[in-house]
Amino acid sequence: MAFPIFDRKVYLSIRTPNSKEKDSGSPTLEDVNTDIIPSASVLKQLAIGVETTKIIKSMKDLMILSRESSPVKERSGLSLSVMKSFVVGEKEDKFAAEFGRDEKVMSFIHSLMDPEGHLLRRKTRTHSDMTQIITKFSKELHGAPPESFVPELAEAMGSLRTLKKMALFWSTVVLELRRLWCEGKHISGIPLDEIPNLNYCLLHQQLQVINCCISRKQRRAIATESLNSVLKQANYNSNISHPSGDIHPESRLMYARISSGELVLRLGADKQLENTTLLDTGEPVYTPVMQEWPLLTEDIIKETEEFVLRTGSVGAGCSQLLSDMQAFKAANPGCILEDFVRWHSPPDWTEDETNISPSRGHLSTRMQKEGNLWLELWETAKPVPAVRQSPLYYEDLSVEGILHGLENISPSGLFEQLFLSLLSSGCAIAEARISISSNEFLYKMFKECKDYTVLICQSKSWVEKAQDICQVYETMVVMALNPDKVIRLMNPQPGQITTKEEPNDLWKTPSKNQEDNTATQFSTMFSKKPPKPASIAC
Repeated sequence: MAFPIFDRKVYLSIRTPNSKEKDSGSPTLEDVNTDIIPSASVLKQLAIGVETTKIIKSMKDLMILSRESSPVKERSGLSLSVMKSFVVGEKEDKFAAEFGRDEKVMSFIHSLMDPEGHLLRRKTRTHSDMTQIITKFSKELHGAPPESFVPELAEAMGSLRTLKKMALFWSTVVLELRRLWCEGKHISGIPLDEIPNLNYCLLHQQLQVINCCISRKQRRAIATESLNSVLKQANYNSNISHPSGDIHPESRLMYARISSGELVLRLGADKQLENTTLLDTGEPVYTPVMQEWPLLTEDIIKETEEFVLRTGSVGAGCSQLLSDMQAFKAANPGCILEDFVRWHSPPDWTEDETNISPSRGHLSTRMQKEGNLWLELWETAKPVPAVRQSPLYYEDLSVEGILHGLENISPSGLFEQLFLSLLSSGCAIAEARISISSNEFLYKMFKECKDYTVLICQSKSWVEKAQDICQVYETMVVMALNPDKVIRLMNPQPGQITTKEEPNDLWKTPSKNQEDNTATQFSTMFSKKPPKPASIAC
């Protein structure tokens, strides 16, 4: 790496105003202030975690290797103390004893346990035009959204000074995630009900699955209660005799009259479709409550693709289609295949504008072919509401698999995801700040740093250059927090003389000669970019 930025003589570093120097060089409370960009020292701690845990298989092993006493005893003791603290209200003292009263860690743990789910997230303070740029940058690094759970977790983890505390902290986080799942509470900082976004890191995807499963279970409980209410009302109606032999007018919407004239109870109906009736009976069409598609993260998709290639299976498509047919039949007694196709696959139905056809239209050619799968499934489908069907996706098994995987996750794999997430979050906030300065040259130089970072991080061997990335990141932080001083360094005014260094000077510039040398090299540090490695992922 021949760039001046990696020359220690001109290496740019930042100090927090009015802060004292620390002998150890470890992250301080000032480094994790929620009002500033994530500190480079925190990012470096995660880089150390990436580099030093490559041969360790799981976070459990890391906890064992980093402890002197029995890991089983300590882990059990932590779990019991944590659970006890929820009851007796001593969680702050318990956690403070474990994590040394670190402000960011304590804040994160409390936000994780907060029923309201409020994270003390940074705000990018950007306008709408920058939102797409920030989102694109996070996706390019395969990190996580800047104001989400994972960057907050990364900063809390990176503020710890030893691998032992990091492993212990991760164990606590997973324990809390399990508790939230068992209590049906959503994880803060994660969308409540969105399918996994494959553009972000696997950890963010898995947390999305957990929240989505909680939402699905809540919806299923509501649908089950609604179905039971309909059945209870129907049972009540059957015990009341009416002179006309018909049902009570208020309960009419619960039933559908089939072609024989018999009234049949609707089950699992969601809402009525406007201006749509069944072809045979003329009854209104209702959309059914259906089973939802499986939630797929990038690792599950890869496993599924390998399974399909190895076995020739068509996957879960047929099961989902059959489930939809059964739910439609339950919600629309007296329906036929044409009714289902009109609702489920409109392109396969053509309306007859002349109204000559008794059915007012016809199916597409592929639907009329002999041996059509849809026809075969329709003939076997029974009218069963979705909540009474065999599940297509087991939320409990899925989440349990995720939590088990998080307990045994590879330390280097975890630190890599946290590193990229915090990096993308910090760069996004920095870019938003620089965009406000309206200095085109400064923004251009920042963009060169950012593009260089993306280029390295998209390489398969980026881990080997983690420290270089940290140095580039620290330079971007300097640009964002001290744009005026950076501009002065790049464009010194004639006759400008620098006297002795100010006590709170943010730049390490001991002399005028070194300042001029720094400005010259800094302004051209990316004039020659490195050749693109062969391992770069396109």
